[in-house]
Amino acid sequence: MTAARPRKRSLTLHGHRTSVSLEEPFWIELQEMARDEGLSINALAARIDRERGVSAGLASALRVAVLKRLRALAED
Repeated sequence: MTAARPRKRSLTLHGHRTSVSLEEPFWIELQEMARDEGLSINALAARIDRERGVSAGLASALRVAVLKRLRALAED
């Protein structure tokens, strides 16, 4: 995987369209995370959005969620 520049992606959160800029490796892991949890990418992003609090931006919250997942998988 390359560490290319972030790419803007469109999401629908809570009925509203928004966009987020994520690097390809994070987007791929986010898609796998959604699939493993039986959620759409929009539903997963909406859940992460609800849980993120006001101090973190959405893109940062998505990256942190991916990092937490990968750490948990590495511990297993």
